[in-house]
Amino acid sequence: MISPVINWYFKQRSQDLRNNLEIANQKQEELFADLIERLSNTRYGEKYLISKKTTYQDFCNQVPVVVYEDLKPWIDRNMAGEQQLLWPGDIVWYAKSSGTTSNVAKFIPMSFESLEYNHYECSRETLTQYCAFFPETEVFKGKGLLIGGSHRVNELNQNAFYGDLSAVLMNHLPAWVNWKSTPDMDIAMMENWEEKLEKMAQSVYQENVTSMSGVPTWTLVLLNRLLEITGKDNILEIWPNLELFLHGGVSFEPYKDQFRSLIPSSKMNYFETYNASEGFFGLQASPEKSDLLLMTHHGIFYEFYPVSKGQDYIIPLCDVEVGVNYAMVITTVGGLWRYVIGDTIIFTDTNPYTFKITGRTKLFINAFGEELVIENAESAIAIASKETGAIVSDYSAGPIYLSDLDDAGHEWLIEFSKEPNSLEEFTRVLDASLKRANEDYQAKRQGDIVMKLPKVISLPKNTFHEWLKSKGKLGGQNKVPRLSNDRKVIEEIKASLGLL
Repeated sequence: MISPVINWYFKQRSQDLRNNLEIANQKQEELFADLIERLSNTRYGEKYLISKKTTYQDFCNQVPVVVYEDLKPWIDRNMAGEQQLLWPGDIVWYAKSSGTTSNVAKFIPMSFESLEYNHYECSRETLTQYCAFFPETEVFKGKGLLIGGSHRVNELNQNAFYGDLSAVLMNHLPAWVNWKSTPDMDIAMMENWEEKLEKMAQSVYQENVTSMSGVPTWTLVLLNRLLEITGKDNILEIWPNLELFLHGGVSFEPYKDQFRSLIPSSKMNYFETYNASEGFFGLQASPEKSDLLLMTHHGIFYEFYPVSKGQDYIIPLCDVEVGVNYAMVITTVGGLWRYVIGDTIIFTDTNPYTFKITGRTKLFINAFGEELVIENAESAIAIASKETGAIVSDYSAGPIYLSDLDDAGHEWLIEFSKEPNSLEEFTRVLDASLKRANEDYQAKRQGDIVMKLPKVISLPKNTFHEWLKSKGKLGGQNKVPRLSNDRKVIEEIKASLGLL
């Protein structure tokens, strides 16, 4: 239990996070002014004629909206040793993004400021929120299980390092955090995921673990291996004091039932964060709701554009509206300037700013005008699972194009940890749920004219694991692309099973 004085501090700090509209917008204005001064001292700022007096309107007119490929030449030069390019300071660490939607990995610059004032400060805010919500917590009496990735020296420059985000963050943690976490760093930083998984399982089951942090998919793999090793029926028989899982990276909805089955406790808390390689953007606003609280004063200046209108309609945070599907554009203390991160969100409130993640600009299916986004898919999968007694481990969906052999529609490759009572019924409920969630999908399914009933294929266990392994993407923040607007992923996986 937290002492009354510390509990008062957490509550005050938690309240400060929930900035009202006026304060949040003021923080964004102050941050913008600081970022402009920094930009004016870089080669990138020099190229776009940025000075300390540059206004927001000037910024919009002079600095282009970019994606990673636009910044890649600058980042490549930075990794080769040039400095003061995108940020007025030396950058030697890079977060390697998995490149889920392509075979091209991204290397995101990690300045001291982005590590300290964004990722670490927001991590501290997450624990502040949790302790304010649960003042009886005993989470600090045990160790935190960190399920992360690995890093190694970059081949271009012996002073440049990269790894996935979790590995970069682990490498810079203070000594006291390492003392309160498990496994040991020599295991946590192993590159071979399968070898690391086994060593983790063998080393952590005798610890007093009170919290876990990681991506749900890989956390489940570890938990199931722990049960195999120990012969226990559930995780609480191994870690009776476990009370918190900090998760992010993918929607938790499809995994909720699996975690509750493995950790049968009403006192177990699940807390979502939105921490990407490019920045820590949000954390769960309350224990009762899945809405995320936008981090408005932690080193990220936000802009948005309605997905339906495109980049010609970019607006600052102060002009957003509730209920509009926006793509997010960020300017950060890590040297990303008007960078399209690729995620889409809908604001659920503006006082304070809370939101839901609706998907990615590249992860969707819109082959026939159905505009299916990840929020629709996650909701429908959850409903179909509940109504048919199924538990979904992972899935990927893509379009079926009209041909002499196939009717147009969607194909879903699903790996079940518990098969549905009826795959046909699962398919029917999935389809009905998608219709309720998405009017465009419903219109294209009307009368089976444009799109037919989805085709659902149940995959053998470990199919997605083996597919990720074949692409060198096991562990860490790597994940299966849920939705694809082409058939590349679908056909790769089917080919590996001899289904083509």
